[in-house]
Amino acid sequence: MSAARPRFDAFAPGAHMIDAFGAGGFRFAGMSHVGSILATPKGISAVAATDVNGLDASAVQRLFDELAATPGYVEFVVIGTGAKMARTPAALAAALRAKGLRFDAMATGPASRVYNIMIGESRRVAALLLAVP
Repeated sequence: MSAARPRFDAFAPGAHMIDAFGAGGFRFAGMSHVGSILATPKGISAVAATDVNGLDASAVQRLFDELAATPGYVEFVVIGTGAKMARTPAALAAALRAKGLRFDAMATGPASRVYNIMIGESRRVAALLLAVP
């Protein structure tokens, strides 16, 4: 018997800055979440990936679905790769490029700060952030 697949719908609608990160999760929009997240202008949702090797197109599928409904509303994706900087996995990089998105990967701390700055500048940005201990 297989386990039920968890739903990863947005649980914080709208664009939100990341207030804090660490201890395996994030704080934003007056709430906290344990685990990795995908933040888009339409909301923040959970991501199943726990390390950079788990990052692939499925981690950003909600973003792709949103782009299909609202083309061009995101142009840049900030990728937080965990406690240390790591290269964007090839499959994820190819999927982002195929959608015409620019992206940059860095450790989750700097990625959260860059995302917040870009949100503050009203930029069309999303963030895929791996939780750090």
